[in-house]
Amino acid sequence: MQIVIALGGNALIKRGQPLEADLQLHNISIAAKAIAELTQENTVIVTHGNGPQVGLLALQAEAYNRVKPYPLDVLGAESEGMIGYLIEQKLLNELPNRQVATLLTQVEVDVDDPAFVHPTKPIGPLYTEAEAKQIATERGWTIAPDGDAYRRVVPSPEPRRIIELSTIRLLVQSGAIVVCTGGGGIPVVITKGAIRGVEAVIDKDLAAALLAIKLNADALLLLTDVDAVYVEWGSPNAKPLSLVTPQELRSYQFASGSMAPKVEAACRFVNATKGFAGIGRLEDAGTILARQAGTIVQSSNF
Repeated sequence: MQIVIALGGNALIKRGQPLEADLQLHNISIAAKAIAELTQENTVIVTHGNGPQVGLLALQAEAYNRVKPYPLDVLGAESEGMIGYLIEQKLLNELPNRQVATLLTQVEVDVDDPAFVHPTKPIGPLYTEAEAKQIATERGWTIAPDGDAYRRVVPSPEPRRIIELSTIRLLVQSGAIVVCTGGGGIPVVITKGAIRGVEAVIDKDLAAALLAIKLNADALLLLTDVDAVYVEWGSPNAKPLSLVTPQELRSYQFASGSMAPKVEAACRFVNATKGFAGIGRLEDAGTILARQAGTIVQSSNF
């Protein structure tokens, strides 16, 4: 079975944790163990989020004022290389006899995507309301609520095409475990035949769905820190969904900054392929793949 695994941001740095390298290493070690178990009988392609990391890099770039801050596409490439290195290293420690390859991946977006004038993608650390107002004034950033806190939000255009898709296929066919399309991929546009980066961060779940569709994967696992998709989340009536169709799943409303992209990614993948999608906890990856845990999204032919 060919599986695309999308690691949520909480697989790399848990909500509320400081963005320390050693904490990320610890969390990625746990993720690598879960992934390694799935590689024994399956072909695995790994992708991941980068919201906290790319936001931290942006803050660090702003702190040194003798050069212009680096644009988000360059920071996205930096974060993809950094996180890919950590994942690759930990996977090699778990699977010393396997080949693991991390590929910096460019993803084409539409230069006229409305997301460029309506930023929605949260990146960077959490702020209190007072901190958020101050940083918005000082840096000219757009700030929005994220749970009980606030975060910077940036444009998140739709992923249209994975530039290095042929290279990914070659690596997969060679038997390598491939880490790619990290952080949604490096956002680029193509004008007059030339590729150039743009100021954005692509949603990693939607990019993972595009990757899984183009590879004709059998399964897409969207792994996070909650055990399933819940309706009426946060209320006394909260209820987990176990087995649903895309049509049923799209009839509910979910938080735009957290579960909604995963739900949309799962629905897109299932509607475009013969495979199924699973949403749930990282530590339940094996049982989600066996369709015994998490929320399983598949066609009506159960």
